[in-house]
Amino acid sequence: MISAANICLAYGKRVIFNNVNIKFTPGNCYGLIGANGAGKSTFLKILAGDIDPDKGDVAIGKGMRMAVLRQDQFAFDDETVFNTVIMGHERLFAVMNEREAIYAKGEFTEEDGVRSGELEAEFAEMNGYEAESEAAVLLNGLGIVEELRHRKMKELEGGEKVRVLLAQALFGNPDILLLDEPTNHLDLKTIQWLEEFLGRFQNTVIVVSHDRHFLNQACTHIADIDFGTIRTYVGNYDFWYEASQLVLKQKQEANKKASDKAAELKEFIARFSSNASKAKQATSRKKLLDKLDIEELPVSSRRYPFVVFRPERPCGDIILEIKGLSKTVDGVKVLDNLDLIVNKGDKIALVGNSVTKTTLLQILAGEVQPDSGSFRWGVTISTAYFPKENSAYFANDLSLIEWLCQYPPHEGESFARGFLGRMLFSGDEATKMTSVLSGGEKVRCMLARMMLSNANVLMFDEPTNHLDLESITALNNGLINFAEVMLFTSHDHKFVATLANRIIELTPGGVIDRVMGFDEYLENADVNALREGLSGAGADSNGLAA
Repeated sequence: MISAANICLAYGKRVIFNNVNIKFTPGNCYGLIGANGAGKSTFLKILAGDIDPDKGDVAIGKGMRMAVLRQDQFAFDDETVFNTVIMGHERLFAVMNEREAIYAKGEFTEEDGVRSGELEAEFAEMNGYEAESEAAVLLNGLGIVEELRHRKMKELEGGEKVRVLLAQALFGNPDILLLDEPTNHLDLKTIQWLEEFLGRFQNTVIVVSHDRHFLNQACTHIADIDFGTIRTYVGNYDFWYEASQLVLKQKQEANKKASDKAAELKEFIARFSSNASKAKQATSRKKLLDKLDIEELPVSSRRYPFVVFRPERPCGDIILEIKGLSKTVDGVKVLDNLDLIVNKGDKIALVGNSVTKTTLLQILAGEVQPDSGSFRWGVTISTAYFPKENSAYFANDLSLIEWLCQYPPHEGESFARGFLGRMLFSGDEATKMTSVLSGGEKVRCMLARMMLSNANVLMFDEPTNHLDLESITALNNGLINFAEVMLFTSHDHKFVATLANRIIELTPGGVIDRVMGFDEYLENADVNALREGLSGAGADSNGLAA
C-alpha cells in the first residue's frame, strides 16, 4: 500500500496540488489521468521521492519495495542489458555482486565462508536463483532478442533502451510499481504483452498513459487529477469518461433549471414589487429566490479542442489508383511494385513497417518521388496531409496568427484568432511564437491547417503523438464524423479500431488487404497465416511494428 496525505505543491502562484489525500491498495492498477500540465508526472515523482511537496507526506507499507520506470536512457550506458534489468532490484544486485566477489577470491577465509552463507540465505529469500530466467522472460516479452542481452546499453537503439528500462521496473515483483508512459516506443504486440503482465500482477500499479486502450485493458481504477486534487473512480478509462460526462451533463442541466427559475422569480419581483395587491407574492418569491441554490460549476483543467473536418465536396467515383510503385530508402527497398485502388468511403489503416508506411504517405502527398511506378488522384479529390515529422512547417519563427494566415482561405487576423481559439490558443496564446511551441501545440496547429483545407481525402501519419487524452478524444470523435476518405497510421489501438473499415498491411513479402475492422483483423486466422507466409519467422505478429 502507498498513500499520500495533505499533499500541497505550488510553483509561484500556480497551485498544482491542494491538500491531496489518496490511498493506493494492492491488487489494483490505477490510471493517473489529467490534462497536460495538471501534474501527472509530478505526482509520480512525489510518490517516488524524487520531488518534495511543499506540505504533506507519502507513506508506504513497512518493508515494501518500490520500482519506477526511469526515463534517462543514458544512465546505464556502461552496464550490460542483463545487469541493467537486475539493477531494478538494488538489494538483489548488491548481494549478487558481493557474492560473486567472494567466490572469485583465490583464497577462501573462514570469514568469507560465514559471509557467503549469509549472502546465500538472503539471495534465496529474494528469489535470486530465478533472477536470470525472470530477466530473460521480461526481455523476451518486451522484444529484446537474446543476442542483445549481454551487450552494453550504449550499443542499443533508443527504442531498445526504453524496453530494457521497462524490464528493469517490472523485475523482481516490486510491491509498488510506478510507470510513466510505459507504452511509448512499443508496438502493439509488446503493449498487449504488457497489458497481460499487469493483469497478472498482484501488487500496486500506478500508471500514466495517453493510450486509452491500454488504460482500458490494464486499469481497475482511474485516479483523476482535476481542480488541484485527485479523485479515485472504480473502473477503466471508458467507464470513467462516460460517467464523468454524465455527471457533468446532469450538473449543467440542474444549474440551467435553477437559473431559469431564478430568472422567472426575478422578473416577477421586478414587475410586481411596487404593486400593492401583488406585494405579498413578490416578497414570497424573493424569499424563495434567496433560498435557491445555483451551484457554480468549477472550472475544469480539461480543455477539448474543437476538431471538425468539413470537405468542400464529396469524393467522386475515382479516388486513388497506384500502379507498380517502388521506393528504396537507405539501401532498403521499402515499397516493391505496389498496386492499390482506394474506393469511396474507405477509412484505411496502414500497418506494418514504420518507414514503409511513412514513405508511402510522403509519396502520395508529393513530398517524396518514387523510384518507379505511378499514382493518380481522381479529378474531384483534394487532399490534406499530416506528417509524422512537422518541424519544416515551423522553420520560420512566426506568431501563431501569422503562421495560420499562411494557409488558405486567408481571411485575416480575426478569423485566424477565432480558429486558433477553437484549437485552445485563446487570447495572448494566439500571439505566441512558433519557436516556443510544445510538441502537442504543433500538432494542434497542423490539425487546424488541415481543417482549413476542406479536403475530402485526409492522410495522417501518427497524429496522436504528443497529444493529451483530451485532444486525442476530440480528434478521434472528429474523424468518426468525417464521411469521406482517410488513409492513416497510428499506434493508438482505440484510434485505429474506431476509425478503420479497411486494413492494408505492408509486409516484406507483399501486401495484405482486407475490408474489415482492426480488432477483427488482428484475430483473423487466415490473415495471421498469410502474414507468416509473406513475412517469414521474423515478422511482427500483430502487423504494427514500431
